[in-house]
Amino acid sequence: MSQYAPQVDGRCDPRFAAVRAAFEENFRGREELGAAVAVTLDGQTVVDLWGGWSDAARTRPWERDTVVNVWSTTKGPAALCLHILADRGLLDLDAPVAAYWPEFVAAGKESVLVRHLLSHRAGLAGLREPHSLDQLYDWELTVARLAATEPWWEPGTRSGYHALTYGFLVGEVVRRVTGLLPSAFLEREVTGPLGIDFTIGLPEKEAGRVAELVRPPAASTSEQAAIFAQLAPVALAALANPLVGAAEANTPEWRAAELPALNGHGTARAVAALYGILAGRGSWGERRVLSPEAAERVREGQGGCRDLVLGVGFGRDTEIGLGLWLSGPEGSYGPNPRAFGHDGLGGSCGLADPEAGVSLGYVMNRMGTHIADDPRKMALVDALYSAL
Repeated sequence: MSQYAPQVDGRCDPRFAAVRAAFEENFRGREELGAAVAVTLDGQTVVDLWGGWSDAARTRPWERDTVVNVWSTTKGPAALCLHILADRGLLDLDAPVAAYWPEFVAAGKESVLVRHLLSHRAGLAGLREPHSLDQLYDWELTVARLAATEPWWEPGTRSGYHALTYGFLVGEVVRRVTGLLPSAFLEREVTGPLGIDFTIGLPEKEAGRVAELVRPPAASTSEQAAIFAQLAPVALAALANPLVGAAEANTPEWRAAELPALNGHGTARAVAALYGILAGRGSWGERRVLSPEAAERVREGQGGCRDLVLGVGFGRDTEIGLGLWLSGPEGSYGPNPRAFGHDGLGGSCGLADPEAGVSLGYVMNRMGTHIADDPRKMALVDALYSAL
């Protein structure tokens, strides 16, 4: 435990003082390095706090406009792109993926539906052949390999977390329908018009304000061996082909790549705004992004099960909607079981609860060891709901 407590800047509505207290406690008692948290209520920002350091050497304070890689919290905005197209009648979530991406029909994937991509049920959690980091950065190669490969399980029957492949699968459908990669589509349709400080990848001109990710404490060689021994081949393919972490995400090559499942960069304010679109039943401010029906569809449960990739880590059944995880009985996104959101590797989080009218964004640079529900995130979620 560290008693170090840096200055926390920003603003916090007195009603949500518990969130500020939990944020400060993350620095004192949960080894936080640099972080930010934002909360919106009925579309209005009620918490916007940041503090700590944006680098491991503690030479650069975390500023109001510091951005950081949020890992799989990016999957929410990626899914939003596909829901926008469905809402406009430009694609059908119940249509075969091959209707939009003809090459995808290969290797027995004619029954894979667009909704299966969104809900991690396509059976393509990872590639079967070795796939290097440089190859992951090659969009054309990666989507071609995904189109050619066979599913690990019967599509639609189970979920298996598509940790790396999700962004390519969802993103290639976006590209086939619009001609734009997800980064460009999100900017044109959402973040640009709404002034949301979030990008898939990071423009080189913004490199001066990005926080350095710090890897979690390394497990011993024997502990690592024990962990990998528990993983089925599909889980190894999903999580370690290729294996990525803080070192990779801190490079210019990572930031320049199109990785819609992994390399979104933004502020907590931006994450809260993007998930706030869903908390606002499709609206943000005066602008409607999705119809209420389309926004509701995002959390349409696809059936609970022991996830084929994350089952060992979770140790319980979970349920994914059409792009985001449901809070469920464990309360991962608060006590409303129908609240929903997404965690990022190491701790970040986006949360939406339409019934409460709240969204939350939490970003940080010292990565934790939990697959999901990092203690820092859960402390903030618990504090949020204690204030409602």
